[in-house]
This record gives sequence, C-alpha cells and structure tokens, in this order.
Amino acid sequence: MGLSTWRRRVRRYAVAPLVMASLMAFGLSAPLRADTGDAKNKADEQVADLRDQLEGTSTELVTAYLALQEAQAKLPAAQAALTQAQAAATAAEKHNTEVGIALAVAQADEARATERLAANATQLDATQRALDAFAADMFQGGGESQLSMALGATNPDDFATRLVLADTVSAMTNDAISQLAAARADGAATTAYLQAVRAEIAELKRKAEAALAAATQARAAAQQAKDAVDALVATQAQVAAEVEARKATELQLLAAAEAEQERLRLVLIEEARKAREAEEARKAEEARKAAAAKAAGTAYTPPKVSDAAPGARGGFLNYPANGPITSGFAWRLNPVTGVYQLHGGIDFGIACGTPIYATAAGTVIQSGNFYSYGNRIVISHGIVKGVGLATTYNHLSRILVPSGPVARGQLIAYSGTTGHSTGCHLHFETVEDGVRVNPIAWI
Repeated sequence: MGLSTWRRRVRRYAVAPLVMASLMAFGLSAPLRADTGDAKNKADEQVADLRDQLEGTSTELVTAYLALQEAQAKLPAAQAALTQAQAAATAAEKHNTEVGIALAVAQADEARATERLAANATQLDATQRALDAFAADMFQGGGESQLSMALGATNPDDFATRLVLADTVSAMTNDAISQLAAARADGAATTAYLQAVRAEIAELKRKAEAALAAATQARAAAQQAKDAVDALVATQAQVAAEVEARKATELQLLAAAEAEQERLRLVLIEEARKAREAEEARKAEEARKAAAAKAAGTAYTPPKVSDAAPGARGGFLNYPANGPITSGFAWRLNPVTGVYQLHGGIDFGIACGTPIYATAAGTVIQSGNFYSYGNRIVISHGIVKGVGLATTYNHLSRILVPSGPVARGQLIAYSGTTGHSTGCHLHFETVEDGVRVNPIAWI
C-alpha cells in the first residue's frame, strides 16, 4: 500500500456523524468539536515548524513522516470518540432493557386486569341470574310477604321457624343485590384501569421501538468508532515501518548532500583565493596608476569598484525575491533521522514561479541540479568587505542564467520546490570564504 493511500485512509477515518448523533442522544458531549480559528492557526504553525525541521529531507521520507504525525495526532481524539461511543451504546442498551421490562410489567398488568374483568363478568352474570330466578319464583308463587308467611304457621314453633326462613330469604336477596352492585362497580373500575394500562402499553411500545432503534444506532456508531481507531493504529504502524525503512536511504542522501556542500565549499575557497589575488592585483595597479599620475602632476580618479546600493538595513546585498522570510539560519534536530543539521540560509515563503533576482553583481560559477538543493545557482561576488562573498539560490523551478556575469537585480531564475523541499520557496545562502553565514548580516 502506497503512502498516498495511507494518507487518504488517515483522513477518511474521522469520527462519523452517526457517532456524534448517538452521543448527543444520550446526553454525552461530543469529544471532537469544530476547530476554532486559534486551534487551526496553532495546528498550522506546528505543521510549518515541522516542515522547517524537515527541510533538506527527501520528499518520500517527509511524506511518510508527516503521515505518521497525522495518524498519531488523530489517534487520541479517535480513542476518546470510541470511549464515548461505547458509553453511549451501553446507555442505549440499558435504556432499551428498562423500557422492555416496563412493557412486560404493563402487559402482565393488562393480562391480570383482563382476567379480573372476565371473572367479574361471570360473577355478575351468576348473581343476576340468581336474582332473576328468585324474582320469578316470588312472582309465580304469589309473592307472599314475610308477615303472611308467619301468619300461616300452625303453632308457635312453626311461626318462629317461618320468621327465621323469611329473614334468611330477605338477607340473601339483599346480599345478592349488594354483590351485584359491587361487581358492577368493580367492573367499571377494572375497565377504566384496563384502558389506562392499554394506553400505557401503546406508549411503551412506541418507546421500545425508539429505544431499540437508538441502541442499534449506538452499537453501529461504537463499531464505526472502533473501526476508525483500528484503522488509525494500523496506518500508524504501517507508516512508522515506512519511515524506519527509509531512514537508511535518507542518511545516504544526507551524506551525499554534505559531500556536495563540501565540494562547493572548496570551489568557493578557490574562488575567494582567485578573487583576493585579483583584488590585490587591482589595488597594485591602482597604486601604480596613482603614482604615475602624481609623477606627471595630474590627478587620478580610481573607478568605482562596488555596485552596492544600501537598502533599508544598510546591507550590501539586495533581497533575492519579493516575499517574507519564513525560516532562519539555525542548527536543527531532524526529528526523523535524529541528526543535527545546519539550515545554512534563510527561506523566503513564495509561490512556485516567483521571479528570483541576483542580489549583487557577480559571476555565475555553478548551476544545475545538486542533490537536496535541487536546481541551484551559485554566484561569486568577489572580495567584499575583506571576504570572498558568494550567494546561492536553491530549489529553483527554472534557471535563466546558467553561467557568466550578472548585474545587481537581474532576473536569474524562478522559484520552485525541486530537491529535498517540503513546499514552494527560495532557500537563499551567503558564503564567506567557503563558510555559510547568516544572510541577515548581508541584506
């Protein structure tokens, strides 16, 4: 799997809206909020700093390392999202279970109320039939009252017996009527309760369906969050292996770049020696001409040597490009290789294709593609302020003056991102007698 595929996977496995929706449904705060402007600016600064540290590193290794950093940066948030998604799933399952239990209880209440209502109806029917039968018997039997029954007795004992029997019949009738009224009242109450229970069951069924859907959604969200974490972990491991595999190659490239820099240093030392000899010869010739003019009684004005036009800082060199300085001259620890490297110049943050100008008059002594420097122009400016001064212009997209003399401010190239570059810019260096120094002192 290529690095571009891994980077796409890293970007793809952000927490999905489904996870966020599930968290919010159960009152859990979402772990990932939209970046504020300050957070984005901070992240951009961190990336810019990292790119500065990786300047001079091969594009392949930079790509792998940045992908690794991206995966590592996203992993904590993805793990937090997984934790909350799992909590949301647990809460949803619990809620689903609670609603299910409540529904089962309500359905059991419904069954008991239905049975009670049926039993009540049976009792009501039996009591009503008994009363109806008693009434029919009374009607068919002449409807004798308790008094007539008592008067029909043949002796005192029979009279007493008849009174007891009459009271018993009356009590049974009254009891049946009371039971009938109670049964009817209980039936009405049970019917009302049953209606309430059935309404509750309908509502609980609706809630049960919603709870089941939420639980299903929460489980899916938790699984999606877990997949995201697993993918990030896998990506991190794969890209970390790629970084390790490329380190050896990178160190070889670094050695080659250092060897090229050493060759350039020797060339510039030789250029400085020649320039110094030429300067001494020029001065000697000027002294000879001045002496001859003095002997002849005439005035001698030596020609102007420097084309310097001091700028706002009073430096000798012009700015090579119209753009801000985005990275300075410094020693840096390469976070990938663990090697301290000198960022031996300053970077101008400009787009590819921006015009590049000679910072002073001189001679192009070297141009072409040089390892990590990409397309490069080296200009010797001769002896300036007692040192052999040279300037280099690196990562160019196009070279216009490959050799020969150039004038101050002459268009010599266009910026680019060739060589070991993490983006379009100009890497500009100043060299004194073969040793790179901070260009800020000269421009």
